[in-house]
Amino acid sequence: MAHPSQLGFQDAASPVMEELLHFHDHALMIVFLISTLVLYIIVAMVSTKLTNKYILDSQEIEIIWTILPAIILILIALPSLRILYLMDEINDPHLTIKAVGHQWYWSYEYTDYEDLGFDSYMIPTQDLAPGQFRLLEADHRMVIPVESPIRILISADDVLHSWAVPSLGVKMDAVPGRLNQTAFIASRPGVFYGQCSEICGANHSFMPIVVEAVPLEHFENWSSLMLEDA
Repeated sequence: MAHPSQLGFQDAASPVMEELLHFHDHALMIVFLISTLVLYIIVAMVSTKLTNKYILDSQEIEIIWTILPAIILILIALPSLRILYLMDEINDPHLTIKAVGHQWYWSYEYTDYEDLGFDSYMIPTQDLAPGQFRLLEADHRMVIPVESPIRILISADDVLHSWAVPSLGVKMDAVPGRLNQTAFIASRPGVFYGQCSEICGANHSFMPIVVEAVPLEHFENWSSLMLEDA
């Protein structure tokens, strides 16, 4: 999860997020090189009194500074489009979960099970146990198996919400009357935190998302206990 004075992204916990981090570094390097070149040209133009008629009026240079930006844009666009299509791929999910946004909590339904669903509310600050995070902990976590394709169906009951977990590379709007879907694979066990990312009213800041990725055996034990309690 994020920590104070962090400059970069959270550690990737899914293959898609790893691709997004690599693309970020790729694009940032291009921006850094462009900024360095522009800064050098500005400093050179300001600090010298010499002029060159071939620079001021040169068809070859005009061709270069027209073609070069086009090549740079292609180098950015192709990886971006590749990741965009990867994020839309949903191939044979092992588990489907429906997440519904309410004012101001989330409800989850495991549609592959007959009667497995629950509401997830934020734990108030005064009820937090030692080591828990303020505004991020929920009384019921969305538990998923590790290294399994998970499909999330996302909707809302009242107003616009957004289901977002940065370390998994997932962010999808929850729209009343509409069912959006996205997918991810948790590549390692852990607890991953997110929050509603669409302003949805007075308590928008108080509807966290907690995803707990566990080994398949632990997930089966958890689902059996939940079904018994239901």
